[in-house]
Amino acid sequence: MNSVQFLIDFVFNIYLMVVLLRLWLQFARADFYNPFSQFIVKATQPIVAPMRRVIPSLGRLDTATLILALLVAGLKIVVLSLVLGHNNIDILSIAILSCVIVIKEALTLVMYVLILRAIMSWVSQGRNPMEMVLGQLTEPMLAPIRRRMPDMGGLDLSVMVVIVLLLFLQKLLGDLFGYF
Repeated sequence: MNSVQFLIDFVFNIYLMVVLLRLWLQFARADFYNPFSQFIVKATQPIVAPMRRVIPSLGRLDTATLILALLVAGLKIVVLSLVLGHNNIDILSIAILSCVIVIKEALTLVMYVLILRAIMSWVSQGRNPMEMVLGQLTEPMLAPIRRRMPDMGGLDLSVMVVIVLLLFLQKLLGDLFGYF
């Protein structure tokens, strides 16, 4: 049963990260015509487009995509509960756990994007279109830290500082909610 649970968890988490990445791309106003951005949009458009007709955006926040992320997390909980044989599904518990799962996956996604950007900065030297989008997503987090850190002789430790802060937030939320 662990293998089925792993597979369900993996599939839902991957799609949830794609949905959250779309939300982040729109919030950061990243390059829409970049091939990486186009992949994210095309993977989520069949579900987000009909939802957008009904659910308006709030400023830069695409509420339809946020609600889709919460629905994906809630569906993950329901499917895992049914597979594991838990028949008592409480709507309030699903709603709270969905929010916790979305926050957890958002923090994990930011960490993955930061690590990917750091690795790509060593290898691609700015020639990859994906690197530009990753820079647009992460630079608002890294720039304030980079300005406050002392000069380390060309070594940028801002990514490591943000990753440590994200890990701290995950541990703190784990202490509060017990899920992380």
